[in-house]
Amino acid sequence: MKRSNSSTGSSKAVRSHKRIRSVHLHSTLNKNYNIINSQDDYKHMYISAKPLDIFVWGTGSMCELGLGPSHKNKEVKRPRLNPFLQKNINANDDKAGGKVPFIVSFCCGGMHTIALTDDNKVLTWGTNDAGALGRDTSDAKEQLKDMDEDNSDDDDDGDLNDLESTPMEVEGLPSDTKIVQVIATDNFSCVLYETGDIFCWGTFRCNEGILGLYKDEIKIQTKPWKLPLAFTRGKKIVQLAPGKDHVLFLDECGIVYAWGNGQQYQLGRKVLERFRLKTLDPRPFGLDNVKYISSGENHSFALDKNGDLYAWGLNQFGQCGVSKEVEDGALITVPTKVLLPEDAGKVSMVAAGEHHSLVLMENGDLYVFGRIDMFEVGLDIKSDKVPKENLYEDVHGKIRAVPVPTKMPNVKPFKYVASGSHHSLAITTDGVVFSWGFGETYAVGLGPSGDDIEIPTRIKNTATKDHDIIFVSGGGQFSCSGGIKLSDEKAEEREKAYEDED
Repeated sequence: MKRSNSSTGSSKAVRSHKRIRSVHLHSTLNKNYNIINSQDDYKHMYISAKPLDIFVWGTGSMCELGLGPSHKNKEVKRPRLNPFLQKNINANDDKAGGKVPFIVSFCCGGMHTIALTDDNKVLTWGTNDAGALGRDTSDAKEQLKDMDEDNSDDDDDGDLNDLESTPMEVEGLPSDTKIVQVIATDNFSCVLYETGDIFCWGTFRCNEGILGLYKDEIKIQTKPWKLPLAFTRGKKIVQLAPGKDHVLFLDECGIVYAWGNGQQYQLGRKVLERFRLKTLDPRPFGLDNVKYISSGENHSFALDKNGDLYAWGLNQFGQCGVSKEVEDGALITVPTKVLLPEDAGKVSMVAAGEHHSLVLMENGDLYVFGRIDMFEVGLDIKSDKVPKENLYEDVHGKIRAVPVPTKMPNVKPFKYVASGSHHSLAITTDGVVFSWGFGETYAVGLGPSGDDIEIPTRIKNTATKDHDIIFVSGGGQFSCSGGIKLSDEKAEEREKAYEDED
């Protein structure tokens, strides 16, 4: 049943919100394209020029936090420095006095994380049920709780799998070629090299269970495997975008390719049930002239060379941002223009979760849209600065979604955004992380209350207060950030500025 907002507003505004502009998809196989993209265009989004101190927080009951096997690491309510991601100043001397970071990139999947070191090695940690870690964890020394013990605590179910909960190197990857991006989905990991080569492992899932990884040939890949690139016809892949159970590729000529589960049209094309294994062969779907790609769990985005942003996939809470109308089980079947205001400026990056999306502009403004039940979009809907005509009310008069991209008011300019399934993270231009959304799993990093966070709130704790945070990433129930330590003078100056604002 189709639903539309009953709130009052100018008829002109409502009509403009309903206007839908979709892309005309066409064959990209027999066209001559010029190169419009380079891997250098995206390195600032994924690779830090300096090694980063890595902080983790949230619920780590499935080894997501990478803090080792102790049961005490299953819930971390504020950012904590990961000691496994630092090394001795002199790596050959265990008695060296200090530690230094060595991670330059990372990406959180649903329940695991992949990271890149400054010497071009890949580390993984987290759940390895479907080969997502790319290494063997079967010999782990997992200690389970003795349920017969008198002092047994229902909340303490023993230590974690030591091989999954500890960051370790993925072996079998090329060492003579530089890595430019690492990504993770729910059950899959992928590495992009400067040559355009792609190595991956894990699997994709669908509504019925495991879908598989590649055609009907590979169900679950437990070790790194080189993806055949015949589908690119010689064009270099320059960027990857992970969803929940799908991934997008962008090549140097602006062509987008999709791979994985397409049951919610997140691959940009219709997938008949009897042909669903066909989606396990990466292929183009008719979208070209693209400069940047991103993805939510079951919806996808592409920014074209004209600066227009398009979305497709699952849209039942307006997370695609293409129409004011909200519809149960709604699907956007072809790339459709996102309804950003004409004066919003240029898009810098996009992040999205299961039912919400964030669009960061080059000027630091942030536009949000999608589900609001758990405050995923971070808007104070009672504020007069949030246009009422942008809100969707259900039949009971409860506001459930913001399907129209809406500028977030009363916030500092941001430089980077990320999203977990139901929470959001943003870094200000001065290197401070703000979070909002679902709080029960502590993925917002704001302490022990576990409350949902309605509007962007500063993460302030001892571990991160002296850092310039460069990157942040969100998983299903956890988060990760990476930063560079500030000088005492700069840290004090920044803190004083925040105190003066308060």
